Amino acid sequence: MNKTFIVAELSANHGHSLETALASVRAIADAGVNAVKIQTYTADTLTLDCKKPDFVVSGGTLWDDTTFYDLYKEAYTPWEWHQAIFDEAKKCGLICFSTPFDNTAVDFLETCGNPILKIASFEITDVNLIRYAASKGKPMVISTGIATMEDIELAIKACHKVGNYDITLLRCVSAYPAPMENVNLRTMLDMKERFGVKVGLSDHTMGSDVAIAAVALGAEMIEKHFILDRAIGGPDASFSMTVEEFKEMVKSIRNVEKALGIVDYPTDPSKIKGRQFSRSLYIAEDMKTGDVLTEKNLRSVRPGYGLSPKHLDECIGKRINCELDKGTRFDLRYIE
Repeated sequence: MNKTFIVAELSANHGHSLETALASVRAIADAGVNAVKIQTYTADTLTLDCKKPDFVVSGGTLWDDTTFYDLYKEAYTPWEWHQAIFDEAKKCGLICFSTPFDNTAVDFLETCGNPILKIASFEITDVNLIRYAASKGKPMVISTGIATMEDIELAIKACHKVGNYDITLLRCVSAYPAPMENVNLRTMLDMKERFGVKVGLSDHTMGSDVAIAAVALGAEMIEKHFILDRAIGGPDASFSMTVEEFKEMVKSIRNVEKALGIVDYPTDPSKIKGRQFSRSLYIAEDMKTGDVLTEKNLRSVRPGYGLSPKHLDECIGKRINCELDKGTRFDLRYIE
C-alpha cells in the first residue's frame, strides 16, 4: 500500500528567526516526515490594518482581543526567507510547499518551485483564489475546517473549471486546539466517497491519537503543526508537536500501515505460517482391519497434519482396510 504523506506545518513557529526556521526544517527531516509546509502571506495581503471591532479576534480563541493585522504581522514567514527554506528542505530530502493566501502569493510561489498548493480552511470560500491557484496545474490540497457542503462543492468546481482534478480534501476542525469530540473522522470517509477525491487530515488536536486513527481509516495525508521548542512561543506554539513527539507519531503511523497491509486470502495451506497447529482427523484408539469408524475412534484434534475435519461426516460409519495405531494421521485411502 502507499504510505501516508506526512506533513509538518511550520506555520509561525520560527520566532522571527530564519536560523530557527532552517533548524526546524532539519529537525523535521530527522523526524521522518515527507514534507514541510509554510504559509505565504503578509498582514497586508491577508487583512486590513484596522482596529474596528470586525477586525479584532474574538470568540474564545487563543488570540482574542488581538487585531487580525497584528496577529498576522507576528505570524507571517518573510517572503525573502522562502527560497532558503525551500533549498534547505531539498537538501534534507524533504518536499517543501506552501499555503498562498492571495494571487500574488501564488505567483511568488511559482518562482520558488513550489510543487503543491494548499488552501487553508478559512480561504475555502474564496473560489477566485482557489481557481487561480488550481490554474497553475499543481496538486491542490484543501482544508475543510469551516466549510459547508456547498463550500466544498464550489471549491472542487473551481479546480475542475481550470482542468485541475488532483485534489485532496483534508478533514479539519478549525479550533486551536481542537476537541476530540468535534473531529468526526468518519466525515473524511464520506468526503472520499461523496466527492471522489483523495482525503486526509489537518489535525489540531493535542497528541497523535487522531492522526493515527485517520491513517487506520485510510487518510492519504496527515498534517500537524511542528515547533522546534515550545519556548519559542508564538500563536501556534501550544498545540504544535516537538520533534520527539513527531518521531513517535511517525513511528506509530508507519506501524499502523504495516498492520493494514493488503487484502490477502492465502490459497495454499502449506504456505500459511502456523497452519500445522490447526485441527485435523486422527485415529484416537488402536483399530483393526474392518473396524467401523466412529466419533470416538476418529477425532478432530490438533495438530493439523491429518485429513481436514470437513471430511469427518463422510468417514463416520465406514470400515477401515488396515490396522491403524492411535495417533495415526487419517487419510481417505484407509477406508474400504
